[in-house]
Amino acid sequence: MSKQITIFPESKCSRCKPSSCCTYITQPIKKPRDQDDYMNLLWQVSHEHVSAFKDRDGWYLMIDGKCEHLQPDGRCGIYESRPDACREHSDESCEFDRVLSTDFKLFFPTYESLLAHCKKKFKDWGEESAKSKKKAKLKT
Repeated sequence: MSKQITIFPESKCSRCKPSSCCTYITQPIKKPRDQDDYMNLLWQVSHEHVSAFKDRDGWYLMIDGKCEHLQPDGRCGIYESRPDACREHSDESCEFDRVLSTDFKLFFPTYESLLAHCKKKFKDWGEESAKSKKKAKLKT
């Protein structure tokens, strides 16, 4: 069971005025392996406030957006009934100590940055994808 953070006057959470951990969410994703996987990832990062990164634990989508319960003073408006993900969040290693992106092995904040990576990774990038080839073959 994960430990719960109790907010004391001396805790990191009470000193973190931007409440950084409440301004985005991350979602683990499968490691992209082929052009079709990267094409899907390109579609995802094409959306506002969506980026992708790889760190020591794997691949993730990051969606920037402030929690609707975050109060102007940086406190949680539903602290007593907050979701488990918030209760289980640890302040042992958080944005208060360092910028999150320093842990990224790869970071793609834009379509263009991911596309440049795809062109380096795949010599034949831009040619017809495997899925498109399959669909065309099925039609004939």
